[in-house]
Amino acid sequence: MPINRQLGFTLLELLIAITIISILAAIAIPNYQGHVRRSACEDAKGVLVGAGNVMERFRAQSNTYENAPLGAYVQSPVDGIAQFNIVASAVTATAYTLTATPVAGGRLAGRGTLTLTSTGVRGATNGATDPGFLAANVWNSSCRGL
Repeated sequence: MPINRQLGFTLLELLIAITIISILAAIAIPNYQGHVRRSACEDAKGVLVGAGNVMERFRAQSNTYENAPLGAYVQSPVDGIAQFNIVASAVTATAYTLTATPVAGGRLAGRGTLTLTSTGVRGATNGATDPGFLAANVWNSSCRGL
């Protein structure tokens, strides 16, 4: 008499596997998105510092910050799809403020801005009202809070 063996998975086994995958995805996807945001913010900080160096070199040669070309430092990342736009504002002969603003429709849209001044003051704002937000945390601890 032949023995009838079952082949394949039961419905219960498939449901358990789907549940486990769903739980793992619920944890992994937000962590990945946070990592992507923080890496874009870190890149923007680097581009702001690079743009600040361009401004300082221009002032060393011309004795003014006015009309300093930012060159490749008008977006972050410098190459690839822009996540931040870099703008020099309040530019005078002796001072400037560089601002990195997230690109509209991008991953970081509405998440806040980063600033760097000619005196080296670093600042940040977040897009939402967050009483626990500290600009120093953005610059000092891997862009947490932006």
